[in-house]
Amino acid sequence: MELKYLGLNTLEYDVKKCTGCGMCVIVCPHRIFQMKGKKAEVTAKDKCIECGACMKNCAFDAIKVEAGPGCAAAVLASAFRGDKKACC
Repeated sequence: MELKYLGLNTLEYDVKKCTGCGMCVIVCPHRIFQMKGKKAEVTAKDKCIECGACMKNCAFDAIKVEAGPGCAAAVLASAFRGDKKACC
């Protein structure tokens, strides 16, 4: 049985508020963000687990995300696959 997260996430990113500090790139456990030039870019929104690490570490209020089922779904999916590391 494979459990998949459906990608119904609430991630919102305002590129106008981004200063290019790169914290979102550093803290995101699923590499949702990448630096493109002097700004961050969302490159894999469907992999977002809504853990909130990016929002909590963005000092410029460029990222919003509501805590949702994504983190729990990621942990459960990881457990069903038998992954040793299942965290958000």
